[in-house]
Amino acid sequence: MTTATRYSARDLVDASIQIASPPVVYEQLMRVIHDPRSGAADVAGVISDDQGLTARVLKVVNSAFFSLPFKVDSVTTAVRVVGTSQIRDLAVATSVMSMFDDVDEDLLDLKSFWHHSLGTGVTARVFAAHRGEDNIERFLVAGLLHDLGKLIMIMNAAPGMSAALTESTETGRPLLECEKEHVGCHHAQVGGMLIEKWNFPPALTQAVAYHHHPRRADRFPVEAAAVHVADMISIGMQWGRGGQARVPQLDPGAWDTLGIDPSVIPSLLEDASRQLDAAIQLITG
Repeated sequence: MTTATRYSARDLVDASIQIASPPVVYEQLMRVIHDPRSGAADVAGVISDDQGLTARVLKVVNSAFFSLPFKVDSVTTAVRVVGTSQIRDLAVATSVMSMFDDVDEDLLDLKSFWHHSLGTGVTARVFAAHRGEDNIERFLVAGLLHDLGKLIMIMNAAPGMSAALTESTETGRPLLECEKEHVGCHHAQVGGMLIEKWNFPPALTQAVAYHHHPRRADRFPVEAAAVHVADMISIGMQWGRGGQARVPQLDPGAWDTLGIDPSVIPSLLEDASRQLDAAIQLITG
């Protein structure tokens, strides 16, 4: 592959044979959740089959994410206390990260990348909690997955992505523009295409695909706006680094969509910082 080669988002996703399917645990959990004969114990059973996943889920449930007044010592209890959908989303979040261990870290420091992604996810989660949204873990997952397209591009269009990252860093030009010039598409398009191919909920697809252009998310504007603003904050707070040298331009319409009074932002960021410390367990765990 050369920097002259140009790709569509579909080209790059289709080339990712090893991640063409969603995390196995997601498919298993969805089958169980949609089975009317299943209960909390069945959902817990899927997660408990993976000892590493079990340990990570229990760490998160017992962390500052939930601040429960008691210790949860089994996945079954976690499902009953936290909720089926929330546990599913936490399990998926921790599983996706392990799918990209082979990405070339000469182009992108994976630990710093996931730090930024988690910063975006926890901030979007805090926004959702402040708004009183249901299942705020879906906002965490949307934020965690928002930059997956960058990893796909590094895996399948490394020369072009290298040129894009270098130019953006050296000139301050928006990374999306550099990606379109050197690769032919940008990471939000690629990430959205991957999430769609995985048959994840449409809210996740739109949040990922439009996290730089939230007003294009016609069906799920709140999710896209939350991830957009959270992404800007995570970059500005220097919570890791996702390959973007400077904070991109904030879409002012995203604030209107979120409907959050700017005066409460300092306290929300304090909460997000506390939760991020807990979320880092997903990396070190």
